[in-house]
Amino acid sequence: MKLKFLSNHKAASKPETVTASSRPLESSMDANVAEIKRRIGNSADVVFRSLSNPASGSPSLTFIYIDGLINADLVTQAVIQPLTDSQDLQEQGMENEKALLLIKEQILPVGGIKECKTVEILLSMLFEGNTIILLDGANTALAANTSGWETRSINEPTSQGVIRGPKEGFTESLRTGTSMLRRRLKNADLRVEEYKIGRRTQTGIALVYLYGIANEQVLAEIRKRLDAIDTDSILESNYIEELIEDGGMTPFPTILNTERPDAMAGGILEGQVGIIIDGTPFALLAPATFFSFFQSSEDYYQRYDISSFLRIIRFTAFFVSLLLPALYIAITTFHQEMLPTTLLISLASQREGIPFPALIEALIMELTFDVLREAGVRMPRAIGPAISIVGALVLGQAAVQAGLVSAAMVIVVSFTAISNFVIPSLAIANSIRLIRFLMMLIAGTMGLFGIMSFLMVLLIHMAGLQSFGIPYLSPVAPMKPRYLKDIILRMPMWKMKIRPSTYGSQEAPRQNLPAKEQQVSAKQSGPQGSENS
Repeated sequence: MKLKFLSNHKAASKPETVTASSRPLESSMDANVAEIKRRIGNSADVVFRSLSNPASGSPSLTFIYIDGLINADLVTQAVIQPLTDSQDLQEQGMENEKALLLIKEQILPVGGIKECKTVEILLSMLFEGNTIILLDGANTALAANTSGWETRSINEPTSQGVIRGPKEGFTESLRTGTSMLRRRLKNADLRVEEYKIGRRTQTGIALVYLYGIANEQVLAEIRKRLDAIDTDSILESNYIEELIEDGGMTPFPTILNTERPDAMAGGILEGQVGIIIDGTPFALLAPATFFSFFQSSEDYYQRYDISSFLRIIRFTAFFVSLLLPALYIAITTFHQEMLPTTLLISLASQREGIPFPALIEALIMELTFDVLREAGVRMPRAIGPAISIVGALVLGQAAVQAGLVSAAMVIVVSFTAISNFVIPSLAIANSIRLIRFLMMLIAGTMGLFGIMSFLMVLLIHMAGLQSFGIPYLSPVAPMKPRYLKDIILRMPMWKMKIRPSTYGSQEAPRQNLPAKEQQVSAKQSGPQGSENS
């Protein structure tokens, strides 16, 4: 598979690595403090606290932490107080290395103590909420985990709501995200790998997957692309998505984003790999297929017949949102003979006196609706929905009465917009918004022939897309009938006994299978679990 990155920035993903440009700590505590102050400047939130009592024989210590990133009570009770009260440190003539080992292994009750041998590693630990302990005469510092900054509480997801199901979503805290997955997947095979990406932001990234289920080749490719990222900053998951996704010139998303822990847990159980980014509640799931964007968590929290019906509605809404304005333009402009006579007369009477052709009329209405939608999003939450709804009603009615657009065009554009909201994934819905404008232009110039030609080109383009080596239209193209039980329709739970290898995972029983069915599964899956079906 062709990679889009050629450089490998190991320093960004693994800040603990000592490079040639790293500056080792000196044995003089004052020199180290001076160098740290020179690096960070006169920052008011960085606290330096020194403890020195030569009469007691205890070594001189300096504590460094950032106010707002640490738990002040934890620093006082678990770091400063144990060191000041310790009788072992007051032994005369104790070597610095022995004192450092004593502090690390016996005195400090706080967990997660790490050694820092360079200024770069020390600063990295400091900015993560650790308390740095400098010992005079030692060229190694200790970093005690005392992080305790304010975080948002766990709330219901705002973009992926469900009627039945869990009401909690990811927060901006990376550790909260991994803990929510641990609570759902209580299994030793759940692996979490952490990266630091961004030279200036040093954003924490967690790669989460199930060992033995996730495809090793997909995992290796994701690791390779994450290691290859060399950028200043990562502020949101879209930064990672754009830098590692396949097919950067396609309008279709090849990585799924979600803010629901249950959706990520379900994807991981299917063989997908989760990517949680510190600072945003939206996590990523890869690889992703076209059909995964039409699946909702609620599909599995209610009966299979209702879920199948709702999926049919979503796919229907997809085609309506994509084709309805273009079909209206093409038929009213080039193919009037396809309409029944009564409907044709009704449309003709409505368009009488309209100064614009159907194409310009549709473009004006589509752009107007997009403006109203953006205005509703950007305005204060209390009045945003009211303004967008009232604005759409008032402008639509006024435009019809003024003779600028026909009533049928208002209906077409409104139903198209409503259908766009039916799609559960905002990423694929936004892609349809862009493609719809191009489809309208083609329909206004070449009619139904242009629409069919463009659909064929679009289908060929989608068939050529991949997501980390997985075909974008899998398991429909290439066709694997064995894995179609959860694509357009959702079969009952007792029918879906085999974990499909749609995402490259190894096919395996998810429920107890009779011996005969297990033999059939083993024969059809083959040694790789996904090639023979």
